[in-house]
Amino acid sequence: MTTWAGRTAAEISAAVREKRVTPREVVAEHLDRIGRLDARVGAFRTVRAEAALAEADEVAARGDFAELPLAGVPVAVKDNLAVRGESVRVGSAATPDTPADEDHVTVARLRAAGAVVVGLTNVPELCVFATSDGVFGTARNPWDPSRTAGGSSGGSAAAVAAGMVPVALGNDGMGSLRIPAANCGLVTIKPGRGLVPAGVGDSDWFGMSENGPLATTVEDARLMLAVLADDPRAPQRAEPGALRVAVSLRSPLAGVTVSRPYAAATREAAGVLMKAGHQVRRADPPYPASLPLTSLAHWTAGTATDARHLDPRLLARRTRVHAGLGRPFVATVRSGTSRERLRRRLEPFFAEYDVLLTPTLARRSPKAGPWHERGWLSNLLANTNHSPMTPPWNLTGWPAMSIPCGMLPSGAPCAVQLVGRPGSEQQLLALAEQLQERNPWRRTAPMD
Repeated sequence: MTTWAGRTAAEISAAVREKRVTPREVVAEHLDRIGRLDARVGAFRTVRAEAALAEADEVAARGDFAELPLAGVPVAVKDNLAVRGESVRVGSAATPDTPADEDHVTVARLRAAGAVVVGLTNVPELCVFATSDGVFGTARNPWDPSRTAGGSSGGSAAAVAAGMVPVALGNDGMGSLRIPAANCGLVTIKPGRGLVPAGVGDSDWFGMSENGPLATTVEDARLMLAVLADDPRAPQRAEPGALRVAVSLRSPLAGVTVSRPYAAATREAAGVLMKAGHQVRRADPPYPASLPLTSLAHWTAGTATDARHLDPRLLARRTRVHAGLGRPFVATVRSGTSRERLRRRLEPFFAEYDVLLTPTLARRSPKAGPWHERGWLSNLLANTNHSPMTPPWNLTGWPAMSIPCGMLPSGAPCAVQLVGRPGSEQQLLALAEQLQERNPWRRTAPMD
Protein backbone atom coordinates (compact mmCIF):
# COMPACT_ATOMS: atom_id res chain seq x y z
CA MET A 1 0.00 0.00 0.00
CA THR A 2 1.35 3.43 -1.00
CA THR A 3 1.71 5.95 1.82
CA TRP A 4 0.94 9.55 0.89
CA ALA A 5 1.66 11.33 4.16
CA GLY A 6 5.24 12.53 3.91
CA ARG A 7 5.14 12.88 0.11
CA THR A 8 5.63 16.25 -1.54
CA ALA A 9 2.77 18.34 -2.86
CA ALA A 10 4.11 17.90 -6.40
CA GLU A 11 4.09 14.09 -6.02
CA ILE A 12 0.61 14.04 -4.51
CA SER A 13 -0.97 16.33 -7.11
CA ALA A 14 0.57 14.34 -9.97
CA ALA A 15 -0.74 11.07 -8.53
CA VAL A 16 -4.21 12.53 -8.00
CA ARG A 17 -4.38 13.95 -11.52
CA GLU A 18 -3.27 10.57 -12.93
CA LYS A 19 -5.95 8.86 -10.80
CA ARG A 20 -3.48 6.69 -8.92
CA VAL A 21 -5.12 7.92 -5.73
CA THR A 22 -8.25 9.91 -4.90
CA PRO A 23 -8.30 13.24 -3.08
CA ARG A 24 -10.36 11.62 -0.29
CA GLU A 25 -7.74 8.90 0.26
CA VAL A 26 -4.94 11.47 0.46
CA VAL A 27 -6.83 13.75 2.83
CA ALA A 28 -8.00 10.87 5.02
CA GLU A 29 -4.45 9.62 5.45
CA HIS A 30 -3.22 13.05 6.47
CA LEU A 31 -6.13 13.52 8.88
CA ASP A 32 -5.20 10.19 10.47
CA ARG A 33 -1.62 11.38 10.90
CA ILE A 34 -2.83 14.61 12.49
CA GLY A 35 -4.95 12.58 14.88
CA ARG A 36 -1.97 10.44 15.88
CA LEU A 37 0.69 13.14 16.19
CA ASP A 38 -0.77 16.54 16.95
CA ALA A 39 -1.18 16.00 20.68
CA ARG A 40 2.64 15.92 20.78
CA VAL A 41 3.18 18.77 18.31
CA GLY A 42 0.37 21.27 18.90
CA ALA A 43 0.27 22.48 15.32
CA PHE A 44 -3.50 22.92 14.92
CA ARG A 45 -6.03 25.15 16.64
CA THR A 46 -8.81 23.41 14.76
CA VAL A 47 -8.97 20.43 12.40
CA ARG A 48 -11.67 20.40 9.72
CA ALA A 49 -11.98 16.60 9.40
CA GLU A 50 -15.52 16.23 8.03
CA ALA A 51 -15.42 19.42 5.98
CA ALA A 52 -12.04 18.49 4.47
CA LEU A 53 -13.25 15.05 3.36
CA ALA A 54 -16.33 16.61 1.76
CA GLU A 55 -14.17 19.18 -0.01
CA ALA A 56 -11.84 16.41 -1.24
CA ASP A 57 -14.84 14.77 -2.92
CA GLU A 58 -15.73 18.11 -4.50
CA VAL A 59 -12.21 18.37 -5.95
CA ALA A 60 -12.55 14.89 -7.46
CA ALA A 61 -15.82 15.90 -9.16
CA ARG A 62 -14.46 19.08 -10.77
CA GLY A 63 -14.46 19.36 -14.53
CA ASP A 64 -10.98 20.91 -14.59
CA PHE A 65 -9.57 18.13 -12.40
CA ALA A 66 -6.73 17.19 -14.77
CA GLU A 67 -5.33 20.76 -14.82
CA LEU A 68 -5.29 21.48 -11.09
CA PRO A 69 -1.71 22.20 -9.90
CA LEU A 70 -2.55 21.25 -6.27
CA ALA A 71 -5.15 18.56 -6.97
CA GLY A 72 -6.08 16.88 -3.70
CA VAL A 73 -3.16 18.37 -1.75
CA PRO A 74 -3.94 18.85 1.97
CA VAL A 75 -2.91 22.29 3.24
CA ALA A 76 -2.90 23.96 6.64
CA VAL A 77 -3.71 27.67 7.00
CA LYS A 78 -2.32 30.06 9.60
CA ASP A 79 -4.99 31.26 12.00
CA ASN A 80 -4.87 34.90 10.90
CA LEU A 81 -6.27 34.27 7.41
CA ALA A 82 -9.96 33.71 6.76
CA VAL A 83 -11.21 30.24 5.87
CA ARG A 84 -14.88 30.23 4.93
CA GLY A 85 -17.01 28.77 7.73
CA GLU A 86 -14.23 28.95 10.34
CA SER A 87 -13.43 31.67 12.87
CA VAL A 88 -10.19 33.64 12.70
CA ARG A 89 -8.90 33.79 16.28
CA VAL A 90 -5.30 34.98 15.71
CA GLY A 91 -4.28 33.14 18.86
CA SER A 92 -6.33 35.41 21.13
CA ALA A 93 -9.24 35.18 23.57
CA ALA A 94 -10.03 38.79 22.59
CA THR A 95 -11.06 37.93 19.01
CA PRO A 96 -14.65 36.89 18.16
CA ASP A 97 -15.47 33.22 17.56
CA THR A 98 -17.46 34.10 14.44
CA PRO A 99 -17.26 32.02 11.22
CA ALA A 100 -15.81 33.84 8.22
CA ASP A 101 -18.19 34.44 5.32
CA GLU A 102 -15.48 34.22 2.67
CA ASP A 103 -12.00 32.83 2.14
CA HIS A 104 -9.03 35.15 2.21
CA VAL A 105 -7.89 35.59 -1.40
CA THR A 106 -4.81 33.38 -0.85
CA VAL A 107 -6.97 30.59 0.60
CA ALA A 108 -9.38 30.98 -2.33
CA ARG A 109 -6.48 30.62 -4.77
CA LEU A 110 -5.25 27.46 -3.05
CA ARG A 111 -8.74 25.97 -3.21
CA ALA A 112 -9.15 27.00 -6.84
CA ALA A 113 -5.92 25.09 -7.55
CA GLY A 114 -7.39 21.93 -5.99
CA ALA A 115 -5.97 22.12 -2.46
CA VAL A 116 -8.02 21.00 0.53
CA VAL A 117 -7.81 22.97 3.80
CA VAL A 118 -7.52 20.45 6.66
CA GLY A 119 -7.21 22.95 9.51
CA LEU A 120 -6.08 26.25 10.98
CA THR A 121 -2.78 26.40 12.83
CA ASN A 122 -1.64 27.81 16.15
CA VAL A 123 -0.04 31.24 16.39
CA PRO A 124 1.06 33.55 19.21
CA GLU A 125 -1.51 36.17 20.17
CA LEU A 126 -1.93 38.66 17.28
CA CYS A 127 1.08 36.97 15.65
CA VAL A 128 3.44 39.23 17.59
CA PHE A 129 6.16 36.96 18.95
CA ALA A 130 8.46 34.19 17.73
CA THR A 131 7.06 31.56 20.11
CA SER A 132 3.74 30.10 18.95
CA ASP A 133 1.93 29.51 22.22
CA GLY A 134 -1.21 30.93 23.76
CA VAL A 135 -4.72 30.15 24.92
CA PHE A 136 -5.28 27.65 22.08
CA GLY A 137 -2.11 25.61 22.49
CA THR A 138 1.65 25.45 22.08
CA ALA A 139 3.27 24.63 18.72
CA ARG A 140 6.44 22.58 19.26
CA ASN A 141 9.31 21.82 16.91
CA PRO A 142 8.79 18.23 15.66
CA TRP A 143 12.58 17.81 15.50
CA ASP A 144 12.95 18.75 19.16
CA PRO A 145 9.61 18.98 21.00
CA SER A 146 11.28 20.60 24.00
CA ARG A 147 11.71 23.71 21.81
CA THR A 148 9.17 26.08 20.30
CA ALA A 149 8.43 25.73 16.61
CA GLY A 150 9.04 29.47 16.35
CA GLY A 151 6.60 32.10 15.26
CA SER A 152 4.45 33.45 14.30
CA SER A 153 3.67 30.83 11.61
CA GLY A 154 4.78 28.18 14.11
CA GLY A 155 1.79 25.88 13.88
CA SER A 156 1.94 25.86 10.07
CA ALA A 157 5.65 25.03 10.12
CA ALA A 158 5.19 22.31 12.73
CA ALA A 159 2.41 20.71 10.69
CA VAL A 160 4.62 20.47 7.60
CA ALA A 161 7.73 19.32 9.46
CA ALA A 162 5.73 16.53 11.13
CA GLY A 163 4.36 15.34 7.76
CA MET A 164 0.78 16.20 8.76
CA VAL A 165 0.46 18.26 5.55
CA PRO A 166 2.90 18.59 2.64
CA VAL A 167 2.59 22.39 2.48
CA ALA A 168 1.09 25.16 4.60
CA LEU A 169 0.18 28.81 4.29
CA GLY A 170 1.74 31.38 6.60
CA ASN A 171 2.86 34.99 6.56
CA ASP A 172 5.84 37.07 7.55
CA GLY A 173 5.88 40.56 9.08
CA MET A 174 9.26 40.48 10.86
CA GLY A 175 10.39 36.93 10.06
CA SER A 176 7.24 34.94 10.83
CA LEU A 177 7.74 32.52 7.92
CA ARG A 178 11.52 32.31 8.00
CA ILE A 179 11.91 31.86 11.76
CA PRO A 180 9.70 28.75 12.12
CA ALA A 181 10.90 27.38 8.78
CA ALA A 182 14.49 27.59 10.01
CA ASN A 183 13.62 25.94 13.31
CA CYS A 184 11.65 23.14 11.67
CA GLY A 185 13.90 22.38 8.68
CA LEU A 186 11.63 23.79 5.96
CA VAL A 187 11.86 25.89 2.82
CA THR A 188 10.01 29.18 2.72
CA ILE A 189 10.03 32.38 0.77
CA LYS A 190 8.78 35.75 1.94
CA PRO A 191 7.88 37.32 -1.39
CA GLY A 192 8.61 40.93 -2.15
CA ARG A 193 5.90 43.52 -1.82
CA GLY A 194 2.98 43.15 -4.22
CA LEU A 195 3.63 39.67 -5.64
CA VAL A 196 1.10 37.87 -3.41
CA PRO A 197 -2.02 39.55 -2.00
CA ALA A 198 -1.46 40.49 1.63
CA GLY A 199 -4.48 41.57 3.70
CA VAL A 200 -2.99 40.33 6.97
CA GLY A 201 -4.73 41.82 10.00
CA ASP A 202 -5.95 45.40 10.05
CA SER A 203 -2.74 47.02 8.89
CA ASP A 204 -0.53 44.47 7.07
CA TRP A 205 1.93 45.88 9.60
CA PHE A 206 2.21 48.96 7.35
CA GLY A 207 3.08 46.93 4.27
CA MET A 208 5.62 44.63 5.91
CA SER A 209 3.51 41.43 6.10
CA GLU A 210 3.55 39.02 3.17
CA ASN A 211 1.79 35.69 2.68
CA GLY A 212 3.88 32.75 1.54
CA PRO A 213 4.44 28.99 1.49
CA LEU A 214 6.01 26.56 3.94
CA ALA A 215 7.28 23.41 2.25
CA THR A 216 9.84 20.62 2.45
CA THR A 217 11.33 21.17 -1.02
CA VAL A 218 12.12 24.13 -3.23
CA GLU A 219 9.89 22.62 -5.93
CA ASP A 220 6.88 22.68 -3.59
CA ALA A 221 7.66 26.22 -2.43
CA ARG A 222 7.84 27.38 -6.06
CA LEU A 223 4.62 25.55 -6.94
CA MET A 224 2.69 27.03 -4.04
CA LEU A 225 4.10 30.51 -4.60
CA ALA A 226 2.93 30.35 -8.22
CA VAL A 227 -0.60 29.56 -7.05
CA LEU A 228 -0.57 32.30 -4.41
CA ALA A 229 0.73 34.82 -6.95
CA ASP A 230 -1.74 33.59 -9.62
CA ASP A 231 1.18 33.18 -12.02
CA PRO A 232 1.03 29.94 -14.06
CA ARG A 233 4.54 30.54 -15.48
CA ALA A 234 6.29 30.66 -12.11
CA PRO A 235 6.55 26.88 -11.46
CA GLN A 236 9.00 26.58 -14.34
CA ARG A 237 12.49 26.04 -13.04
CA ALA A 238 15.25 28.35 -14.32
CA GLU A 239 19.00 28.29 -13.88
CA PRO A 240 20.25 31.29 -11.91
CA GLY A 241 23.45 31.85 -13.91
CA ALA A 242 26.64 32.94 -12.17
CA LEU A 243 25.70 35.32 -9.35
CA ARG A 244 27.61 37.68 -7.08
CA VAL A 245 26.87 36.42 -3.57
CA ALA A 246 27.74 38.38 -0.43
CA VAL A 247 28.15 36.31 2.74
CA SER A 248 27.57 38.01 6.08
CA LEU A 249 27.66 36.64 9.61
CA ARG A 250 27.06 40.04 11.17
CA SER A 251 23.88 40.50 13.16
CA PRO A 252 21.92 43.64 12.26
CA LEU A 253 21.42 44.18 16.00
CA ALA A 254 24.53 45.27 17.89
CA GLY A 255 25.37 42.98 20.78
CA VAL A 256 23.68 39.89 19.33
CA THR A 257 26.16 37.35 17.98
CA VAL A 258 25.61 34.36 15.72
CA SER A 259 26.18 30.98 17.38
CA ARG A 260 28.67 28.48 15.99
CA PRO A 261 26.17 26.09 14.34
CA TYR A 262 24.50 28.87 12.38
CA ALA A 263 27.82 30.42 11.38
CA ALA A 264 29.05 26.98 10.27
CA ALA A 265 25.87 26.40 8.25
CA THR A 266 26.37 29.71 6.45
CA ARG A 267 29.99 28.89 5.62
CA GLU A 268 28.86 25.47 4.38
CA ALA A 269 26.25 27.03 2.09
CA ALA A 270 28.82 29.55 0.83
CA GLY A 271 31.15 26.71 -0.10
CA VAL A 272 28.38 24.90 -1.96
CA LEU A 273 27.51 28.03 -3.95
CA MET A 274 31.16 28.68 -4.75
CA LYS A 275 31.51 25.15 -6.15
CA ALA A 276 28.34 25.76 -8.17
CA GLY A 277 30.16 28.57 -9.99
CA HIS A 278 29.00 31.66 -8.13
CA GLN A 279 31.28 34.51 -7.08
CA VAL A 280 31.10 34.35 -3.28
CA ARG A 281 32.67 36.98 -1.02
CA ARG A 282 32.44 38.07 2.60
CA ALA A 283 30.67 41.42 2.82
CA ASP A 284 28.39 42.98 5.44
CA PRO A 285 25.41 45.14 4.48
CA PRO A 286 25.65 48.70 5.81
CA TYR A 287 23.00 48.28 8.49
CA PRO A 288 22.37 51.68 10.12
CA ALA A 289 22.80 52.13 13.86
CA SER A 290 19.16 53.21 13.99
CA LEU A 291 17.91 49.83 12.72
CA PRO A 292 17.02 48.35 16.16
CA LEU A 293 14.81 51.33 17.00
CA THR A 294 13.25 51.31 13.54
CA SER A 295 12.46 47.61 13.89
CA LEU A 296 11.00 48.02 17.37
CA ALA A 297 8.86 50.98 16.31
CA HIS A 298 7.35 49.07 13.38
CA TRP A 299 6.90 45.86 15.36
CA THR A 300 5.06 47.53 18.22
CA ALA A 301 3.07 49.93 16.04
CA GLY A 302 1.75 47.02 13.96
CA THR A 303 0.49 45.38 17.14
CA ALA A 304 -1.03 48.65 18.37
CA THR A 305 -3.03 48.91 15.15
CA ASP A 306 -4.20 45.28 15.23
CA ALA A 307 -5.22 45.53 18.90
CA ARG A 308 -7.06 48.84 18.80
CA HIS A 309 -10.57 47.32 18.51
CA LEU A 310 -10.00 44.46 20.97
CA ASP A 311 -10.83 44.35 24.68
CA PRO A 312 -7.43 44.85 26.38
CA ARG A 313 -8.64 42.89 29.44
CA LEU A 314 -8.71 39.76 27.26
CA LEU A 315 -5.20 40.23 25.88
CA ALA A 316 -2.10 38.66 27.42
CA ARG A 317 0.09 41.09 29.37
CA ARG A 318 2.97 40.87 26.89
CA THR A 319 0.58 41.85 24.07
CA ARG A 320 -0.88 44.79 26.00
CA VAL A 321 2.57 46.14 26.78
CA HIS A 322 3.72 45.68 23.19
CA ALA A 323 0.68 47.49 21.80
CA GLY A 324 0.99 50.27 24.38
CA LEU A 325 4.59 50.89 23.43
CA GLY A 326 3.63 51.04 19.76
CA ARG A 327 0.84 53.63 19.89
CA PRO A 328 3.14 56.69 19.88
CA PHE A 329 4.94 55.31 16.82
CA VAL A 330 1.90 54.66 14.61
CA ALA A 331 1.81 57.99 12.75
CA THR A 332 5.57 58.03 12.11
CA VAL A 333 5.63 54.42 10.99
CA ARG A 334 2.64 54.92 8.69
CA SER A 335 4.54 57.62 6.79
CA GLY A 336 7.06 55.05 5.52
CA THR A 337 9.96 57.50 5.76
CA SER A 338 12.27 55.26 7.78
CA ARG A 339 11.64 52.28 5.50
CA GLU A 340 12.45 54.35 2.42
CA ARG A 341 15.61 55.63 4.11
CA LEU A 342 16.69 52.04 4.83
CA ARG A 343 16.05 51.00 1.22
CA ARG A 344 18.18 53.86 -0.09
CA ARG A 345 21.00 52.93 2.27
CA LEU A 346 20.99 49.27 1.22
CA GLU A 347 20.43 49.68 -2.54
CA PRO A 348 24.13 50.32 -3.38
CA PHE A 349 25.06 47.07 -1.62
CA PHE A 350 22.57 45.18 -3.78
CA ALA A 351 23.90 46.92 -6.88
CA GLU A 352 27.29 45.41 -6.08
CA TYR A 353 25.90 41.97 -5.10
CA ASP A 354 23.01 39.99 -6.55
CA VAL A 355 22.22 37.99 -3.42
CA LEU A 356 22.98 38.18 0.30
CA LEU A 357 23.60 34.94 2.21
CA THR A 358 23.25 35.02 6.02
CA PRO A 359 22.25 32.68 8.82
CA THR A 360 18.47 32.69 9.16
CA LEU A 361 18.73 32.70 12.96
CA ALA A 362 21.38 33.54 15.51
CA ARG A 363 20.77 30.52 17.73
CA ARG A 364 18.34 27.70 18.39
CA SER A 365 14.76 28.48 19.36
CA PRO A 366 13.68 29.08 22.96
CA LYS A 367 12.25 26.30 25.09
CA ALA A 368 8.60 25.54 24.39
CA GLY A 369 6.31 26.76 27.14
CA PRO A 370 3.86 29.43 28.26
CA TRP A 371 5.72 32.47 26.95
CA HIS A 372 2.37 34.27 26.70
CA GLU A 373 2.22 34.20 30.51
CA ARG A 374 5.66 35.78 30.92
CA GLY A 375 6.64 39.41 30.94
CA TRP A 376 7.19 41.57 27.90
CA LEU A 377 10.93 42.06 28.47
CA SER A 378 11.68 38.35 28.70
CA ASN A 379 9.77 37.82 25.45
CA LEU A 380 11.60 40.70 23.79
CA LEU A 381 15.01 39.31 24.74
CA ALA A 382 14.10 35.78 23.68
CA ASN A 383 12.97 37.08 20.28
CA THR A 384 15.86 39.42 19.54
CA ASN A 385 18.58 37.01 20.69
CA HIS A 386 17.07 34.24 18.59
CA SER A 387 16.06 35.99 15.38
CA PRO A 388 17.80 39.31 14.61
CA MET A 389 18.52 38.48 10.95
CA THR A 390 15.02 38.60 9.47
CA PRO A 391 13.38 42.03 10.17
CA PRO A 392 15.43 44.25 7.81
CA TRP A 393 13.92 42.58 4.75
CA ASN A 394 10.36 43.23 5.88
CA LEU A 395 11.27 46.87 6.36
CA THR A 396 12.69 47.07 2.82
CA GLY A 397 9.92 44.90 1.34
CA TRP A 398 12.45 42.73 -0.56
CA PRO A 399 12.19 38.96 -1.04
CA ALA A 400 13.97 36.63 1.38
CA MET A 401 14.13 32.85 1.79
CA SER A 402 15.10 30.33 4.44
CA ILE A 403 16.64 27.00 3.40
CA PRO A 404 17.75 24.12 5.62
CA CYS A 405 21.52 23.76 5.94
CA GLY A 406 23.56 22.08 8.63
CA MET A 407 22.47 20.74 12.00
CA LEU A 408 22.39 21.70 15.66
CA PRO A 409 24.03 19.47 18.29
CA SER A 410 20.51 18.31 19.24
CA GLY A 411 19.95 16.92 15.74
CA ALA A 412 17.48 19.65 14.82
CA PRO A 413 18.11 21.53 11.57
CA CYS A 414 20.00 24.77 11.00
CA ALA A 415 19.19 27.15 8.16
CA VAL A 416 20.50 29.94 5.97
CA GLN A 417 18.79 33.00 4.54
CA LEU A 418 18.94 34.27 0.97
CA VAL A 419 17.95 37.88 0.27
CA GLY A 420 17.55 39.51 -3.13
CA ARG A 421 16.47 42.67 -4.89
CA PRO A 422 12.82 43.43 -5.69
CA GLY A 423 11.51 40.93 -8.24
CA SER A 424 14.22 38.32 -7.62
CA GLU A 425 11.96 35.58 -6.21
CA GLN A 426 12.64 33.14 -9.06
CA GLN A 427 16.38 33.80 -8.86
CA LEU A 428 16.36 33.04 -5.14
CA LEU A 429 14.37 29.86 -5.70
CA ALA A 430 16.81 28.73 -8.39
CA LEU A 431 19.75 29.36 -6.08
CA ALA A 432 17.98 27.49 -3.28
CA GLU A 433 17.43 24.56 -5.62
CA GLN A 434 21.16 24.39 -6.26
CA LEU A 435 21.73 24.24 -2.51
CA GLN A 436 19.15 21.48 -2.15
CA GLU A 437 20.64 19.38 -4.95
CA ARG A 438 24.22 19.70 -3.71
CA ASN A 439 23.48 19.62 0.02
CA PRO A 440 20.17 17.73 0.49
CA TRP A 441 18.26 17.62 3.76
CA ARG A 442 15.86 15.23 5.43
CA ARG A 443 12.44 16.61 4.64
CA THR A 444 10.41 15.68 7.74
CA ALA A 445 11.15 15.00 11.38
CA PRO A 446 11.36 11.38 12.62
CA MET A 447 8.00 11.35 14.43
CA ASP A 448 6.87 7.69 14.04
